[in-house]
Amino acid sequence: MSWRATAALARERTGELVVEEIELRDPRPGELLVRIAGVGFCHSDLMFRRTGSPVPLPVVLGHEGAGVVEAVGPGVSAIAPGDHVVLSFDSCGGCESCGRAMPAYCARFRELNAVGTPPDGSAAARDSAGGAVGTRWFGQSSFASYAVATARNAVRVDRDLPLELLGPLGCGLLTGAGTVLNHLRVPVGSSVAVVGTGAVGMAAVMAAAAAGAERIVAVDLHPGRLELAAELGATHCVLGDQLTPATGRELLGRVDHAVDTSGAPQAILAALAALGPGGRLALVGTGTGPVPIDPSTLAGRQVGFVVEGEAVPQTFIPELLALWREGSFPFERLVTTYALDDVARAEVDLTSGRTVKPVLVPAS
Repeated sequence: MSWRATAALARERTGELVVEEIELRDPRPGELLVRIAGVGFCHSDLMFRRTGSPVPLPVVLGHEGAGVVEAVGPGVSAIAPGDHVVLSFDSCGGCESCGRAMPAYCARFRELNAVGTPPDGSAAARDSAGGAVGTRWFGQSSFASYAVATARNAVRVDRDLPLELLGPLGCGLLTGAGTVLNHLRVPVGSSVAVVGTGAVGMAAVMAAAAAGAERIVAVDLHPGRLELAAELGATHCVLGDQLTPATGRELLGRVDHAVDTSGAPQAILAALAALGPGGRLALVGTGTGPVPIDPSTLAGRQVGFVVEGEAVPQTFIPELLALWREGSFPFERLVTTYALDDVARAEVDLTSGRTVKPVLVPAS
């Protein structure tokens, strides 16, 4: 059996995504077919197109999907048709990192998430001309009305939740909140600086507030985002165009922890300069070049790069939903919904900063 889906395809590395009809095969062992209710648009979906990634074209992007399971492949027993799921990153389950409950550092992470095709190289989908289409971006390729995912990257959630809004919990929100709660383990009464308040940074701000941080400094180039960050828990706001290594301590104050989502060397050095003794800086953003660090500035401080918030999606996504139910993680305030057919406008609004987290909703 095959399944017809509407999908936003990347057919070239520049230009707009193209909405077309594709045909998906039935799920194989360990896989499941999900009818997508909503999918977040993440900066990682843009990075693929801007960095010359070797992912074969055409490919369906999207890796923050949520939806209803329509069918499962052989061997899938923990998830059944009709279940509501959030889709996160994929992992092998058999390597040392997975065995230590650190799937974000899976030995096969790139193979399973950043290649866009199943590990065996087979075609999970065909376009209207019969050509192969990549549909395993981050184990899901959910810029579509249906997606083939794996049992390992699907997290079952309660059916009373607003399913169309939950997708960003699978990556961007998981990354920001997980960096604060899992990696930094921010304690009550501490101070935190968050550089960049896109979806990842906003999640970090909300998580720091939920953890009981006393001072939360948000930094961004967009005044409107800083206003929202203040409403979500930031106690101090700083315009990013004022931030340099020389002004880092002055503008941010002395902080116990810092999270950089920008990847900008100047911002990273500024955050490092603001760290007090024993301070820790978590890097999440990528792509703007090497960072020249004088080793002496690391005295008594720690810097690390964090992947996917060091989360185990099956346990951490329910934790975030519990915080949401308590009113401590109101992620819906970051979301603006768009029809899947309007994917081009969603991309423009994301890159311009107009929208913190676009969520694409396929036609029902």
